[in-house]
Amino acid sequence: MTTVLLADDETMMRAGVRAILGAAPDIEVVAEAADGREALDLALRHRPDVCLLDVRMPHLDGLGAAAELAKALPRTAVVMLTTFSEDEYIAGALGSGAAGFLLKSGDPRELIAGVRAVAEGGACLSPSVARRVISHLGDGQLGRGAAARARVAELTGREREVLGLVGAGLSNAEIGRRLFLVEGTVKAYVSAILARLGVKNRVQAAILAYEAGLVPAS
Repeated sequence: MTTVLLADDETMMRAGVRAILGAAPDIEVVAEAADGREALDLALRHRPDVCLLDVRMPHLDGLGAAAELAKALPRTAVVMLTTFSEDEYIAGALGSGAAGFLLKSGDPRELIAGVRAVAEGGACLSPSVARRVISHLGDGQLGRGAAARARVAELTGREREVLGLVGAGLSNAEIGRRLFLVEGTVKAYVSAILARLGVKNRVQAAILAYEAGLVPAS
């Protein structure tokens, strides 16, 4: 059973997300919080597998809570709940350690799949969210692209291929099917890629893949 803490200052939003997750037999919402500070307190008490955090909350916003959770509970995966209008805000917090970003207006199946993915050590980064984050990075885009291409140049051709598919939001199993590799081999590739690039998780790797132009068009 994957345990989840849900934090959002909108009661109706929490109820909706809880109902969606309640439809999954392997997911249990163990606590709900209306602000970031309460989310931290409840997370320390329940030690959930996954924390779903709204970006904008009173007392302590989701990004601040994510940063503190990364220090206090490194084994708890954090997923940010966002709207398109908040993508630029999220772009400044890629170092917070969040394992994913999900749209509040997204498909309920994506929410369930995302929770399962991060609970297993993966990431849930919607390609549409990633593209908008990159598009909002502002001045210096070309410089970042060049820097990203220089960083990935040290990877092997196969590693760059795997990184591009990570950027496309594919799971290890999906990458394995695409490249005709067993899932364990893909996992080893991903671990090696994260280590060589010096990034914390698949989300940061995905952003780097977008910047470097490695993500396939379809």
